[in-house]
Formats: sequence, structure tokens, C-alpha cells
Amino acid sequence: MAKAPTKSKSRTKKTKTVPGQGPDSEKEYIVVDEPAGLIFENEEDLFGYFREGIDKLEQEYSSLRAPEDFTDEEQIERENYLEATLDEPDEVWMDETTMGDFPVYHYIKNFDEGAEGFQYVASAYVSSEEEYPTFVFIHFPTKDTRLVQNYQRGELVYDQAFAEVADGAVEGDALGEGDPLAMGLYLAMVRLRGEKDITQDKFQDFAELREETIENADEIWRKNDLDGNVLVSFIKEFPDNEVSSDMVYIAVTQEDESSNVHSLLFSFPTIDKTLVDRYRQGENLQAEDVSQESAH
Repeated sequence: MAKAPTKSKSRTKKTKTVPGQGPDSEKEYIVVDEPAGLIFENEEDLFGYFREGIDKLEQEYSSLRAPEDFTDEEQIERENYLEATLDEPDEVWMDETTMGDFPVYHYIKNFDEGAEGFQYVASAYVSSEEEYPTFVFIHFPTKDTRLVQNYQRGELVYDQAFAEVADGAVEGDALGEGDPLAMGLYLAMVRLRGEKDITQDKFQDFAELREETIENADEIWRKNDLDGNVLVSFIKEFPDNEVSSDMVYIAVTQEDESSNVHSLLFSFPTIDKTLVDRYRQGENLQAEDVSQESAH
């Protein structure tokens, strides 16, 4: 078993006044979860309390670790990625079955290291008071996506990709439901927007334009993406909008090939003419040729 790469650790210490011992009786305790009474005098007591959980997770990891994955030495060299994984994860999964008495949170983050990318995984206890990981059972880098998938279990309680698109979601669209296709297309659109375009935090201010755009579009364009999805973009200009005479609203839908019915993926306002041109691709349709979007 690779002990060093999967070494457990505490992340918090506080100085507390010992009850009933006077104002000068201050001592440094390891505080994992104060409301739950998980306060320890030393690391020996701390690790003793969590020993069963540590052993269980280490044994699981060891049974799944592939021989071609990072060696112990290579894992130790990458231990510095732990803090970024815990502080700015790409995903956090709440696993309520592994321990039984309390949930374990699996933190996952992608890293690019030169030409070789990898993922870092940390399984941790999260303080009920601070909602922050205060004790790490195991942590390791890996090149094995199948190993990572093992820790994507339970409930996905945080998704960095979804957090990035939250401002752009409008009630009823697939983006607000975390649809992978909608999120991918939306993030691609955000990367292409000009610096002076309408910011994402203002998108909700223009949501009322969506319905009119779909029902009375100036232009409708259909194209197939590389994965075979049929995408239809509804484009409408709003020259009288008080923000800008260049205001355009775009709604992107996915067409079902068998029924020709559209599911709304996402929509957005823009004053970037170059961005609008990117949605004028494929086949230019007449409005009467398109079955209108149904709620996703």
C-alpha cells in the first residue's frame, strides 16, 4: 500500500479556552467539526478516531490503482496540488454510503502539466459549521479516468462548469438543468464574446426577449455539429433597445430529427456583430419551416 501518496491530514487548528479552567487556560486543539464535537487534543487522537475510515478508503484505492499510473515518487512530487483541489475543485461529490455515520466528500480537479494532463482526487470530511474540508482521508493524482469515475459517486454537490454558466441560465432551458451539451456550447460562446459585450451577470435583464426571438425570429439557421446534434439558432434584432441599437438576441435549440421539435438549450443577448455571424452557419430556414421549441 502506498502510504505516502495517500497520507491523511488535518487542515484546521484553533486556540480554545478550556471550559471551567479559567481565562488563562488556553490550548491549541485540532477542531474538525465543533458542532459535532470533533475536537481533538492531538493528532494521535484525531487519527485514532478516523482510523477505520482511513483504512477503508486506502484499501479501496489500493485495489483500484493501475500499475501504469503514477508511481509513489511521482505522486509525492504532485502533493502540492492538494490545496488547489480542495480550494478550487472542478467537482465535489457527497458520498453518504461509504462511511455510514457521516458523508465523505470527494473533491476532483483537472490539471495540465506540460503535454500530460492528470486529475487530483481528495476524499475529505467537511465541517458542518464551515462547510469546508477539515480532514483529508486520502489524496492522490492519477492519469486513470476510470479510477476517477469511482469517486464520482453519490450526489454531485458542486460542478465548476455549472457554476460558470449559472448566470446565463433562463428558466425552462437545458442550461439551467446542467445539460452537458448546453453547457459546452454556452461556454464556447462565452469565450468568443468581445470584451465590450454584455456581461453574463446582465443576461437575466434581457430574458424577456427570448420568447419574441423564438416566435418572431428574423433569421433561423440549422446546422449539424461534429457529434451529429442538429442545432437550430433563432436570431432577432432589437434596434430600439435602450442598451444599444446593435442589440441582438439569440436562442439556440436542439432539433429532434424524428419529430422536428426543438428543445431549448440556452439563449443570450449580444451587441457583438462578429459573434452573431458565428450563429449564421449551416442552412438558412424560413420561420414557417420550423416546429417551435417545446419546454425542455
